[in-house]
Amino acid sequence: MESFEPLRSSSLVKHGIQSNGTLIDSRWCDLFKHYDFDVGISVDGPPWANRDRVNWRGTESFTQARRGMERLQSAGIDFTVICVVTPATIGHAEELVDFFGAIGCASVGFNIEEEEGAGRPAVQESAAYEFWRAVLRHREAGGDLRVRELDRLNDFLAARVGAGDGPRRPFDPIPTVAYDGDTVLLSPELLGIKDAKYADFLAGNVLRTPLSQMIAESGRLAYVREFEEALGKCATGCDYFAFCGGAQAGNRYFEHGSLTIAETAYCRNTRQSLVRAAADHITERNST
Repeated sequence: MESFEPLRSSSLVKHGIQSNGTLIDSRWCDLFKHYDFDVGISVDGPPWANRDRVNWRGTESFTQARRGMERLQSAGIDFTVICVVTPATIGHAEELVDFFGAIGCASVGFNIEEEEGAGRPAVQESAAYEFWRAVLRHREAGGDLRVRELDRLNDFLAARVGAGDGPRRPFDPIPTVAYDGDTVLLSPELLGIKDAKYADFLAGNVLRTPLSQMIAESGRLAYVREFEEALGKCATGCDYFAFCGGAQAGNRYFEHGSLTIAETAYCRNTRQSLVRAAADHITERNST
């Protein structure tokens, strides 16, 4: 961690970690506080909804994850949650929102299940639309839980008031560092993926190459060039691009085996369905 201190102290990087929470103890809490980590916990809802998350023994990990969250709270560390919404849970939006509101997280982000080898039927776009409608109704009924996707849409709309189409905003390179220093860019999900075509997505190793140099030289990486190509397609051909910004590199790869594809199921379920749900929600509210 000390290798990053010059960057962190200059506000050039901000540490973040996404964990299942099962191994969080007082030592981890001390480290998170010392280096000012943003902490995220991956949990998919109450025990019945979280059954697919297991520990190394193959048993359900919910109890351990809940204990980890309680330790964070005891240490005064705010945490966010990422919930993967599956075909089994997408019809239970209200229950999920109520659950996350009760556990004390700072906010929740809902990731509609993506094509990352889950081996389950895909979530249909119509189901994603109804999910977002239910989340919006819950928010309007007085729920005070912050929902990442609603916050993003609200921030986007607020910024657009009185503003024209500005320049295309830069894409966050999201450098993700493994335990041994290996680093990938654009999508944390690409870390550890073996694919000779993309040289395993490695941008370098922070123990040998400064992070700033990796980012500056990222144009040499085939997958970064493909991603830039895809963003260009999105910018010129998608009505949702101003809000979406081009979605994620990992989704393109896991859905299509390439990063040159423009539209993905992730785009349709997490961006487009959300915008349509919000537009319909506002229209119906204003017509009553």
